[in-house]
Amino acid sequence: MTDQEYFTVHHTMTANIEPLGKAFSLPSRELFEGEIPAPFIVASEFSQLDHLNENARLELKNSDFKHVVQLLDNQNSKLNLLLTFMLSQQDDPKYRFQTTSFGASQFTYRSSESVGLESYARVKLFLEHPAAAIYCYAKVTDCQADEENYLVTLHYELIREPDQDLLIKAALHQQQKLLRQRSLNRDR
Repeated sequence: MTDQEYFTVHHTMTANIEPLGKAFSLPSRELFEGEIPAPFIVASEFSQLDHLNENARLELKNSDFKHVVQLLDNQNSKLNLLLTFMLSQQDDPKYRFQTTSFGASQFTYRSSESVGLESYARVKLFLEHPAAAIYCYAKVTDCQADEENYLVTLHYELIREPDQDLLIKAALHQQQKLLRQRSLNRDR
């Protein structure tokens, strides 16, 4: 992965973080892609198709096909519910944490225990919008004591490019929500 930096947003989402230690060797790209659970691949494909669906939806809406658009929206909602259920089966409570911030290059979470710098972790991130999940490997780049917890930052070391794109979309979505909320608060 390149060392390109992306902006980070403060947002809570569920993450499974399985510690692997400093001695862990990252798998080859081929082995990595082979170990990604099938629901994660399906979720990524769904999210990419959603972009194409949005363009078709706008064309139909502009042509005054309201009922067809509503039908498509309902079908998409059903698929997203099914996808969310499939992904929830991949969430392991033993490794469950909540992020405090995330972006397309790193994320931060709170831990009750200190985590060693430069140690690796197998990570599953469960996105709300777009409805997807990301499987990757990350390395601890920072661990700071914060109140009674530790604030741990991990940098993605092995991640698929389409999944990094999903993280960009998710971060942009959260940023837009925050800006809309600020605008509404300012207008009051």
